[in-house]
Amino acid sequence: MRIGILSRNPKLYSTRRLKEAAAERGHEVRVVDFTRCYMNITSHRPQVLLSGKALHFDAVIPRIGASHTFYGTAVVRQFEMMKTFPLNTSQAISRSRDKLRALQLLAREGIGLPVTGFARSTKDIEGLIKMVGGAPVIIKLLEGTQGMGVVLAETDKAAESVMAAFIQLDANILVQEFIKEAGGADIRAFVVGDKVVATMKRQGPEGEFRSNLHRGGLASSVKLTPEERSTATRSANKLGLRVAGVDMLRSNHGPVVMEVNSSPGLEGIETSSGKDVAGIVIEYLERNAKVGKTKDRIQG
Repeated sequence: MRIGILSRNPKLYSTRRLKEAAAERGHEVRVVDFTRCYMNITSHRPQVLLSGKALHFDAVIPRIGASHTFYGTAVVRQFEMMKTFPLNTSQAISRSRDKLRALQLLAREGIGLPVTGFARSTKDIEGLIKMVGGAPVIIKLLEGTQGMGVVLAETDKAAESVMAAFIQLDANILVQEFIKEAGGADIRAFVVGDKVVATMKRQGPEGEFRSNLHRGGLASSVKLTPEERSTATRSANKLGLRVAGVDMLRSNHGPVVMEVNSSPGLEGIETSSGKDVAGIVIEYLERNAKVGKTKDRIQG
């Protein structure tokens, strides 16, 4: 099988591992910088080109950073027009990257979430804080990634000041209840198809409420409850993702989903779980990649 990995940096751990896993299984694999690709969007012969040469793959693995979502999903969509199987479809990637839309879709399906509010006017700040249970509250920029653009406001006054500043800067923000009992830790469940194939617990440094590994968090192995496994697989499936990293907190009322990542990293999860996650992803492609199987599997 000819496999294209859409990644800007071939040296990244996740990109290298996927390439190694595919090559070990006898596949022809190539890492392609999708920002260097250009497209012929004609209806009869759609093409994706790089340095003047057309690209042809049986399957593509999108590894698209949040800052390049628009162009990256356009490239994936073009491959879909060429009947190339995408590990995650362009629609599913876009759906998961829109944090507000993703939470609305998960809420519609009854999946556990922190109490979350969204507003536009500074006149609604007081009501919004009250709605999520009062301080402390988490304030998130919709466009933030890897823990950036996330603020813990410990008093109502602090929350009002931060929210007013963000709104004045024309930034879109979410306000969420603070899950104190999580203790600065979250759980990442790596979902492939309809199964959780690997898990890890991420613990933030002392005094840090964010557990992201990029911010100094430590990863360790963890065993999920049946409810947590079900929450993770349902979350990925409801957003149409075939492969996803589902981040959850353990609250007093069960698991709550913080985010569903369409390009989850492999280093932390492989190291902490001891599992060949890259190999599992390639095996999924082997079983499921079919020419023309590009349709998004959900509505909304």
